[in-house]
Amino acid sequence: MSKYLKKSDKNTNTSALISVNFSERVLEWFYQYGRKDLPWQKNITPYRVWISEIMLQQTQVATVIPYFERFMKRFPTLKALAQAPVDDVLSHWSGLGYYARARNLHKCAITVFTEHKGKFPHTVDQLAELPGIGRSTAGAIASISMGLNAPILDGNVKRVLARHFAIGGWPGKTEVLNQLWQVAEAHTPADNCNHYTQAMMDLGATLCTRTKPNCQACPLVETCVAFKENRQLEFPGKKPKTQKPTKYTAMLMFINQNGEVYLQQRPSHGIWGGLWSFPEVLQSDDQTVFEQAITENNSDKNNSKNNANNNGNDLSAAIHKHCSTLNAHIKSQQLWPSFIHTFSHYHLHIQPVLITLANNPAHIAEQSGQWLTLNNQTNPESGLGLAAPVTKLLKQLGDGNNNGNEHLGTLNLFDEPV
Repeated sequence: MSKYLKKSDKNTNTSALISVNFSERVLEWFYQYGRKDLPWQKNITPYRVWISEIMLQQTQVATVIPYFERFMKRFPTLKALAQAPVDDVLSHWSGLGYYARARNLHKCAITVFTEHKGKFPHTVDQLAELPGIGRSTAGAIASISMGLNAPILDGNVKRVLARHFAIGGWPGKTEVLNQLWQVAEAHTPADNCNHYTQAMMDLGATLCTRTKPNCQACPLVETCVAFKENRQLEFPGKKPKTQKPTKYTAMLMFINQNGEVYLQQRPSHGIWGGLWSFPEVLQSDDQTVFEQAITENNSDKNNSKNNANNNGNDLSAAIHKHCSTLNAHIKSQQLWPSFIHTFSHYHLHIQPVLITLANNPAHIAEQSGQWLTLNNQTNPESGLGLAAPVTKLLKQLGDGNNNGNEHLGTLNLFDEPV
């Protein structure tokens, strides 16, 4: 019998190659070689599978493990997560990136707790309707923790299937994604679906890797079209390249005589939504305009009234405007080396500015801004969600000189996702 069969799809007028004994070979490999001791593979529940699946989106296993363990320690149950402040959730997510995942995680926990009596729905369609849970994550929860027959299609599985069946094109295109879903559904077995789901993710993570696939150890090598044609690195197709724009901002790091720093909570939507950050000024999409605003001096730069009335169009005026709001008096200020922080869809050029104050402004009551001690602010137990650049700048402040009088060197921050 041929190792391939043709199966027509009447709904899409396309055909998908079906590989005989595909799932059997994958399962046999998994039982012998697959990973079975990852933290989320123990004490399996829908809650634990869900948390791990959300964390593993766009993030490597080695990075996720310590985050997952800390998260489970702080939020051992769905109820604990649903009843926790969102700041606490974001704090335990700080550094994982793509912070919308954490906000949706909290929102989903509340939804399940209040609308589903604390129990995850037992169908893929219902699971996929929950905040932050898409079709593939719903399939993983349903198959791994509930034993339901449900296909998945995360990044690792897309790569395995695209190579094995030589499905060309970028998976972000609807027609390519639909074809991948076809073969994923066709090869998901009725029995042992939970093990098969873990096996496919494991296969893509450990053998069928992006750049150096270990094809000789793969249980699917005999029927892999990409291997046969020596085209492994062509699949899956890459996203069309577009040049990322660069945006510019200055972060004002106010530090008072007690060694406290001033942080503001960002709006719940958008980049770093709900996280705590330094005040930002002079945001611009134009490099020339931004650099001019940073370097330009007023004719009478010692005249704080003149600076304050300049509508924040240059750095000095922007600083004095914030000082007026905080009732703060400047002792010294210093430009730190600027650096680039890369998001998935643009680069952010950050100019840190250290402003040491001559007084201790009164603590303000508004929730959007607070004076906070430097000590332990980067610890997840502090209860603050911090963007990666803010965490690193706070660490530099704490490790270098709490009084802010020492030049602390260049910071290199790259490839941190949204």
